[in-house]
Amino acid sequence: MCGILAVIGKRSPEEVQKLSKRMSHRGPDESGVHVSPSGAILCHERLSIIDLTTGRQPIQGTKNAYVMHNGEIYNHMELRQGILKNHKFRTTCDSEVIVHLYEQYGLDFCNKMRGIFSFVIIDDDNEKYMVGRDPIGIKPLYYGKDAEENMYFSSEMKSITDQCVEFEAFPPGHYYTPETGLVKYYKPEWQDYKVANKPVDLNQLRDALIDATRVRLMSDVPLAVLLSGGLDSSLISSITKRLLRGTKQELHSFSVGLSNDAPDIKAAREVAKFIGTTHHEVFFSVEEGIKELEKIIWHIESYDVTTIRASTPMYFLSKYISEMGIKVVLSGEGADEVFGGYLYFHNAPSAEEFADETVRRVNLLSTADCLRADKSTMAFGIEARVPFLDRRFLDVAMSIRPEDRMPKRSEGRMEKYIVRKAFDDKNDPYLPQTILWRQKEQFSDGVGYNWIDQIIAHCNSKVSDKEFATAAKLFPYNTPATKEAYYFRAIFEKFYPQPSAIKTVVKWVPKWQENSDPSGRANTMHEQAVTK
Repeated sequence: MCGILAVIGKRSPEEVQKLSKRMSHRGPDESGVHVSPSGAILCHERLSIIDLTTGRQPIQGTKNAYVMHNGEIYNHMELRQGILKNHKFRTTCDSEVIVHLYEQYGLDFCNKMRGIFSFVIIDDDNEKYMVGRDPIGIKPLYYGKDAEENMYFSSEMKSITDQCVEFEAFPPGHYYTPETGLVKYYKPEWQDYKVANKPVDLNQLRDALIDATRVRLMSDVPLAVLLSGGLDSSLISSITKRLLRGTKQELHSFSVGLSNDAPDIKAAREVAKFIGTTHHEVFFSVEEGIKELEKIIWHIESYDVTTIRASTPMYFLSKYISEMGIKVVLSGEGADEVFGGYLYFHNAPSAEEFADETVRRVNLLSTADCLRADKSTMAFGIEARVPFLDRRFLDVAMSIRPEDRMPKRSEGRMEKYIVRKAFDDKNDPYLPQTILWRQKEQFSDGVGYNWIDQIIAHCNSKVSDKEFATAAKLFPYNTPATKEAYYFRAIFEKFYPQPSAIKTVVKWVPKWQENSDPSGRANTMHEQAVTK
């Protein structure tokens, strides 16, 4: 995991390197730069995970093509030993396979990779370049042009906001060259409702998630698990612990909350004891969260309410993990989008609308949970891996007919019912029954209900009625609907006032409920609903 910045045009290497250093938190281990004869500049801030000694980037291919990559290619050994077996490699780094795939297949290779990535390839021999982003957008990437028509590609906005006249998020599942423009390479069949009609096979579903977790254990540094005590992170933690059976590797787990009796803290404690991890509990106060809000918004580059609510505890958790020297964590993001786990999915009017909403949510993950997970952890140089968003797992899970995936309370089917059933092993339990069948608790709620309640109260005290009345005039795009949203937006625009920056943010809003508050407790299905 790293930070990448490419400038195609006429800028001095020294200037570009200074811009790259704005995101040095993404790659605290070392830096690399390549300046091509045509003037293209690649700057790389490296977080060393695979090949700690020779994996410095940019990496040269067989001839004069260079790659710079942020992410992990989990099937890099399979590629090296298979379709790239005749290539000579300079390193053992997973990133190097990208430039060799380019040399062998031209532009048509992104679907051969199983992993997460944003990359830039400079082909000095042909004076060409190529840029690509992973299918779901787990790794961030932005692109734009300055007044002199120089092109910029960056892992974070902060390196380019004051350089580009216009910029935007690079779309997931696409690659770009000047000759082709944007090309969508990721076209899974499950995006068509009529094709996603397979009855659930619980064994296949379970095996696919175990396999997706297995490939994410690839690391030359210690790894750990984020354990909120919810179904998703608990399953990933349990699977990881099982996969490490017979090894000497100690598995650390981490949870975060406001106090000892926070819902997630208590549930995570129960899971950690059950599966046998070395468990750590991290606490933060509402006052500490409020104090760090500006720094957090600068890091995550968003003014979305639910993103900021959830990023704050994840920021404190990541700081603690980093101080322990751990660089890789597995997490449970994506399951709620794939299986309709948010409580508002109980109100889906039909199976077709349920299916459409899961596809929409998966397609928007790069603006929400993936953005939050990446930037909250990478603020401290930590790589987050998300098995639920593995492309092979998605092919299995998203192809299951919506009638099997959707919750049906009248029939006793709670949210993510088929995931729970797939791992309900009575002979060798993955989780305690109290956790396996625990109601969905959104992360920003589970750290302690006071967090959201008090952050709302704080924002209400800081934004007067008179100020809030100017919201539409002051913020005509994505106008804040609450004082909390107003407060966050004002902080965001202190750092990122450009219209292009404002338009990169997509607000997370639930469907099919009476209000638009993203908290799970705003839905009447929640056991502690504030609407009751």
